[in-house]
Amino acid sequence: MGALDEPLTKLVGDRTAKVLADSLKLRTVGDLLHHYPRRYAERGQLTSLDELEIDEHVTVLARIEKVTLIPFRGRKGDRLEVVVTDGRSRLSLVFFNQGWRQKELRPGTQGLFAGKVGLFNRTRQLASPDYQLLDDADGDSAAAQFAGRLIPVYPASAQMPSWKLSLCVETALTKHLSDVGEPLPAELRERHGLIPLPEALELIHRPRNQADRERAQERLRWDEAFVLQVALAQRRAADSALPAKPREARPGGLLDAFDARLPFTLTDGQRKVSAEIAADLASDHPMHRLLQGEVGSGKTLVALRAMLAVVDAGGQAVLLAPTEVLAQQHHRSIVEMMGDLAEGGMLGGADLGTRVVLLTGSMGVPARRQALLDMACGDAGLAIGTHALIEDKVQFQDLGLVVVDEQHRFGVEQRDALRAKGEQPPHLLVMTATPIPRTVAMTVFGDLETSVLDQLPAGRSPISTHVVPAVEKPNFLARAWERVREEVEKGHQAYVVCPRIGDEEPEEQKGAKGAKRKRRAEDLEELLDDAPDEGAADEGDRRPPLSVVETAGKLVGGPLAGLRVEILHGRLAPEAKDEVMRRFAAGEVDVLVATTVIEVGVNVPNSTAMVIMDADRFGVSQLHQLRGRVGRGSAPGLCLLVTDMPAASAARARLDAVAGTLDGFQLSRIDLEQRREGDVLGQAQSGVKSSLKVLSVLEDEEVIVTARAEATRLVAEDPDLAAHPDLRTVLESLLDEERAAYMEKG
Repeated sequence: MGALDEPLTKLVGDRTAKVLADSLKLRTVGDLLHHYPRRYAERGQLTSLDELEIDEHVTVLARIEKVTLIPFRGRKGDRLEVVVTDGRSRLSLVFFNQGWRQKELRPGTQGLFAGKVGLFNRTRQLASPDYQLLDDADGDSAAAQFAGRLIPVYPASAQMPSWKLSLCVETALTKHLSDVGEPLPAELRERHGLIPLPEALELIHRPRNQADRERAQERLRWDEAFVLQVALAQRRAADSALPAKPREARPGGLLDAFDARLPFTLTDGQRKVSAEIAADLASDHPMHRLLQGEVGSGKTLVALRAMLAVVDAGGQAVLLAPTEVLAQQHHRSIVEMMGDLAEGGMLGGADLGTRVVLLTGSMGVPARRQALLDMACGDAGLAIGTHALIEDKVQFQDLGLVVVDEQHRFGVEQRDALRAKGEQPPHLLVMTATPIPRTVAMTVFGDLETSVLDQLPAGRSPISTHVVPAVEKPNFLARAWERVREEVEKGHQAYVVCPRIGDEEPEEQKGAKGAKRKRRAEDLEELLDDAPDEGAADEGDRRPPLSVVETAGKLVGGPLAGLRVEILHGRLAPEAKDEVMRRFAAGEVDVLVATTVIEVGVNVPNSTAMVIMDADRFGVSQLHQLRGRVGRGSAPGLCLLVTDMPAASAARARLDAVAGTLDGFQLSRIDLEQRREGDVLGQAQSGVKSSLKVLSVLEDEEVIVTARAEATRLVAEDPDLAAHPDLRTVLESLLDEERAAYMEKG
C-alpha cells in the first residue's frame, strides 16, 4: 500500500478521520490531497451575500456590522443576533443561549462564517454557524495560516467547516507531498506546458496568487481528462479486438419490404444515422454505438430498421425497455408498423415476415412459454421486453443485435447478461432521448461511437410551455384546468403528472417489507417511481410532493368533474397498467393522471395537453422528456409547469429555462451546469457529486479532445501501460472494483 493510500486515522486521528469519512467520503491521504478548494477568498474581497441560495451550505467571508443580545420574553435564555455584510447586502447570524460570543464577535471584524442558509421572517440567516475570525490578534489562531495568500474555501460539511479542512490538508501536504507520483508522461507535459503533479497539488491548496491557482488547475484538469480517456481508450481497444458476425441486409429482403410500406419518407438525419449503423453491422467487430436524439425524432424507427437488417442476415434482435409500459408500447407500435411482416410463419403472415414477441415478467405461463420457444428456435426474429429477457431460461438461436432503450435506466449487469446470450458478442445499439453535449458523450460514453438525430419528422406540431405560479397567481392554476377541459372538448386528451404515487404503506410497514417488494418487482417501473427526482430541490420544511391518487381524486370532484379520468403508476398490476394505456391510446380516457412511467416512449398522438404538478421537483431533462409526450400529432401541444416556488428561486429559473426553449441540447447544458457531470465512470451518471473536480465537460472541450487523441496514441503504443507505472497506479485507484466492472461490461 502506497503512502497516499494510508487511512487518514494515521494523519489526523480517529475522531477527525471519522468525520471526514462520514461527511465528505474522504478516507485516505490521497483523497484529502485531491479534495480541492471550491473557490478562494481574498482579504478585503467579501463574498456577495445576495447570491446565496436558500438551503445551500455556504462558507462566506464577511464583515460584522452589528451585534445584539436579545433576552427571551417570559423564560430563561437569550438570542444573539449578528448581522454581517459584504458592503451591499446583509446576512443574519443567530446563536441561542451563547451570549458569551458577544466578546469575540465585534463589529468591524472580518471572518469566515459557515452554515446552511435558512429563511426567517423573509430574511436570510445562518443558525449557529461555525466561524473563524480573520482579524484575531491571537498569534496561535488558525487564521494566521492564511496570512499573505488566498484563502481556500473547501467543499465542507456541518461537522467539518472549510478552515478545519484546510488544517488537515496542510498536514497532508507537509508529510506526504513527496510521495505523489507522476501519471502524465514527461513528453506530454512538455508538449502542453504542464507543471509536475506535486507542484500542482501544492499550488491548488496554497496559491500565493491567481496565477498559481490557474497553473495548478490547468495541470489537474489535464490529469482528470487524460486518465479518463486512457480508461476509455483501453476499453475501445479491447472491444475492437473482439470478433462479431457481420449482419448485412439482403436486397429484396425484410428491410426493403418494410421500407416500401412506410407511409412517409425518412428524414435526412434518419438516413444518415441508418447508414452509419448499417456500416457497423456489416463489420466483423461488434458495433458499440450510442443513438441520441430529440424527443420524437424517430429513434425507434431507426433502431427497428437495424433490427430488421439483422433478421435479413439470418440473426435475431432484441429491444430491452426499462418498464413494462414502454415494452408494451414498443411491441404494439412495432407490430402496427410492420403489419403482416410481423406475422412470419403464421396464417395470413407475409412470406418475408418474421415473428415479433413480447416478454415481460408479468405474462401468463402459456404466453411466456410460447415466447421462449419462439426465441429459442429462431421463429421470432424480434423480441421486445423488460429485464425478463435476461433471465437464464431465455435462449436465442442466433442473437445478433441488442438495442437498449434509455440506457441510463439499466444496470450494467443487466445489459451484459443479455449480450452474453449470443455465441459471439452481438452488436450493441444504445438509445437515449436525453440530448447529450458532445464533450459529455466523449467522457461518459467515450467507448461508444455516437450518432445524433436532431431533426424532427415532418408533421410534428409545436409545443408551447408555460410556468404556472400556483401560489402567486392561483387564477393561473384555475385557468390551467380550463385549458385541459377545452382540449378535451376539441376531442383531444391530456396528461397530469405528479411526482408521487400516493398509496404508500404506513411507515412502520415499509422497512424489510418494502425492500422485499422492490427485489421481486416484475419490472423497473416501481423502482423508477420511488427513485428521487434528479433535479429535486432540498425539501426542508416544504409540504410533501403531490400524489397521483390524491390529485386524481380532487380533479374528479372539482375542476375536471365529468371528464373520464384514470390513473397510471408503477404499483398498479401489470394487466391494469396495460389496460389503462390501451384505453387511453384508444381515446376512451380523457385525462391520464400519472407518475413518470409515461416519461419515455409513450406515444398517443391525440394527447395535446400536459399539466406537471410540482414541476420544480423534476430535473430539466426529465421535464423535457415529459412534455415530449404531447404534440405528437397534427394538433399543437401545450405543457403547463405548476410550481409553488417563488419567482427569484433557482427552481423557478430552471422552469423558465424549460419554458423558454424546445432545444433539448441547450437544456441539457443548463441541466449539466446545475447538476455537474456526475460520477462519469460510475453507474450513477448524474447528480451533484462529481468525480470531476476541476475538469468541466462543458467548458474544457479543447482539453478533452486533445487528451482523447493523446490517450488513444499512448494505448496503441503501450496497451498495458507497462512503461507508465504511475499512470497505471492512478488508473487502478480510479477504477475501483465497482467501476472496473462497469468499464468491462458497459
